[in-house]
Amino acid sequence: MSLSACGGGGDDSGASKTVRVTLANHVWTENIKKSLPDFEKQTGLKVEVTQLGEDQLSDQYNVKLNAGSSDIDVMMYRPLQEGKLFAKNKYLTDLSDQVKANKDWDFSDFQAGPVEATTYDGKPVGVPIITEQEVLYYRKDLLAKAGLSAPPKTLDELKAAAAKVKAAQPDVAGFVARTGKSPAVTQFSSFLYSFGGDFVDGSGKAAVNSDAAKQAYAYYGELIKDSGPANVSTDMGWPEAMAIFTQGKAAFYTEANSLYKNATDPAKSKVADKVGFAPFPAGPAGSKPYNIPSWALGINSSSENQGNAWKFIEWATGKDQTLSQQTSGVPGARSSVWANPQGTSTFPKDLVEAIKASTKAGVGHDRPLVVKVPEAREIVGQPIVDAITGKDAAAAADTANAAFQKFLDDEAK
Repeated sequence: MSLSACGGGGDDSGASKTVRVTLANHVWTENIKKSLPDFEKQTGLKVEVTQLGEDQLSDQYNVKLNAGSSDIDVMMYRPLQEGKLFAKNKYLTDLSDQVKANKDWDFSDFQAGPVEATTYDGKPVGVPIITEQEVLYYRKDLLAKAGLSAPPKTLDELKAAAAKVKAAQPDVAGFVARTGKSPAVTQFSSFLYSFGGDFVDGSGKAAVNSDAAKQAYAYYGELIKDSGPANVSTDMGWPEAMAIFTQGKAAFYTEANSLYKNATDPAKSKVADKVGFAPFPAGPAGSKPYNIPSWALGINSSSENQGNAWKFIEWATGKDQTLSQQTSGVPGARSSVWANPQGTSTFPKDLVEAIKASTKAGVGHDRPLVVKVPEAREIVGQPIVDAITGKDAAAAADTANAAFQKFLDDEAK
């Protein structure tokens, strides 16, 4: 896309020709750095990149944004982890005018779920760059051995299939997933939505003890307790759950699609040639996996170079760059790259179909949309652990709901 028509940036006559961009360590960042000479040649601008690990990135933002520092123009941030905090504190620029200014850039091409997560009080404050959806990983050979002709399409079928596999091969888990109180919350969210629940209701009240939520907690806990790995611990994140699956010790695994190469790379997986992918199974409310942006780009509201900062974002999130990123394995937030055969050529075909299904009905968050996300995850994750260990899931949900409502009330003060 030509940048001569870049819009929405305002008058740049007195602005710095150097755009200071702070990015996280990620494949997306490595790819964009390789393309920077093209952007600099087209615009006459210079891009100065600061690249940091996630923890260092958070520390730098905490210090600089709190101080109103103007030496960050473009910032790569996690919409669902710190997006609400940044937007509430007015660290992020309202991009309402910018996203409408260039028809060729086409804001309407971005998927609804990721856009919802980068919007605050009805205004876009970021542009999603990397997406994740939850899908079902499964072992084709174990299904065949258990006499199953296709992966389960519903959560009821998943429970039955997992039990059947475990009965046929007691040394293999029918199902594995995250079990740790906080790590499990994001992947449990798709079960919650597919049962018809959410973390808060339409009026902003805690809803983790709704009938749907209680059913979801009980289902998730029973599935792992009855068909999960023997002596399963309740502190597994994705590395531990993925290891069980890739060592050939589980038939089904629900997880973020962004981690799929861990399962299909022969260097990392003993079952690389036996892995299949399917859409998240439907619950009583249908198949409602999350479809989220794990990262987005925003403009520091204290930047004095916002016009040129937008030029960088417009280029980095344009159709050409998004397609290029996607062909290298970075799932994009634009609908057009998933409709383009070139955009899906490097992904397994069944994974592409699972992702396409996820983006249609996907929910734009995978954790509570609050300012203090880590604390919220600890609260709403406790019933997951309780259900796995055989405690009363409904009672645990009631206890968690009271704590979560107090948390929401305190945060609203």
